[in-house]
Amino acid sequence: MKLQCEVEVINRMLPTFGMKNKGKGNRAVLSIGKHYDRGIKNKSTTIHLLICTLKDKSGCKYKVKENIENVFTKFVDEGKATIRLKEPAVDVCLNKADANNLKNFLSALRLAHRDSEIDTIPLSNLAPVKTSEVEKPKAKMIITSRKDYPLTTNFPYSLESLQVSFCKLARVDMRMLCLRKLRKLDLGNNHIRKLPAAIGDLACLNELVLHNNYLEMFSIGLCNSTLQKSLQFLDLSHNRLRALPLQFCQLRELIHLKLDDNELVQLPCRIGQLTKLRFFTAARNKLPYLPSDFQFLNLENVDLFGNLFDHPNPLIPTIHLQIPMTLLEAAARATINYRISYGPHILPAHLCQDLNLMKTCLCRRPCLNSFIQVVVSLNLHQLSHTVVLVDNMGGTEAPILCYFCSLTCYSEFLDKHQQRNR
Repeated sequence: MKLQCEVEVINRMLPTFGMKNKGKGNRAVLSIGKHYDRGIKNKSTTIHLLICTLKDKSGCKYKVKENIENVFTKFVDEGKATIRLKEPAVDVCLNKADANNLKNFLSALRLAHRDSEIDTIPLSNLAPVKTSEVEKPKAKMIITSRKDYPLTTNFPYSLESLQVSFCKLARVDMRMLCLRKLRKLDLGNNHIRKLPAAIGDLACLNELVLHNNYLEMFSIGLCNSTLQKSLQFLDLSHNRLRALPLQFCQLRELIHLKLDDNELVQLPCRIGQLTKLRFFTAARNKLPYLPSDFQFLNLENVDLFGNLFDHPNPLIPTIHLQIPMTLLEAAARATINYRISYGPHILPAHLCQDLNLMKTCLCRRPCLNSFIQVVVSLNLHQLSHTVVLVDNMGGTEAPILCYFCSLTCYSEFLDKHQQRNR
């Protein structure tokens, strides 16, 4: 049985001589196996612990049977443990190990210490290790040429950051989706048209870069995946996106979102749910206006330059008021107002969809099918510290689609608008 991790061997006798340990671990391979005593005629065997490092590939052996004083496993779920030996008086400190492998290794070590069930232990050959086994795991890889792309070998499973650019990839390589430690995936400047749902299984992924590809959609499956809890940076610029799904706003850990140079004709209507979003760019798209929820964002930087923004006129509303209010409207408003939980296990799917698409009045009350709709101007400085000019005329105002739940709310808005323009 073998275990790869960082190891520090601490001599407990050094302090008595006024000496200190180095206090630094080294990458090592630990093995549990049989050691043959060649000097004895019957060639008796004993179980030993072998620790091999890059500097000492042959390794250092320690007897295991009845030689373990204690095993400290308080932090074993974090890949840490300490094995205290009786002779010599050393502590073998393990760190950065796979938690499951570490637990199995320590279980085998305890059996060897008690000299029980030896036949059930998967023993290893106590042989020198290869350099590749004790080298520090590769955490970062950058590939910027098609000729450097690995075709016959796998990506190192230890990768935390992977960049593959200018390789003309038409799809995401499924081998990348096995890299469970991946925190950053940069596939910019390729020919990718569709994203596999398995990207959502990368539980540690917090940065996804996909600029300069041929993407036409961002799937709902990714919005419902573990990316909801991990993804903080998303670059979808220079693609062919026309819209993002409503479920996109479930990626609530997003801090930085780039949508420049697409073909977007609308933004998700629930974009205000991205409460952690601080940097937002959607320059050079085809947006006629911003959704109502956009005004609820709290940004540090926003760039909406070069969109096909309409000229707002708050005096020309689109009226969809229903008088008297329908039962469906009243029930929908009450569900949102009183924060009543709902889902497909309680309500029909089409009603759940209606509730997910509820509009928000400027008074913060919800409305479904009974509302007044109007496009007004929004000064982007109201929601962002830094604003890139919206047009070449130096403007910082953008049209925003607003809803009013009643004629009263719309009248109050008109009164305030007229007072500002006097």
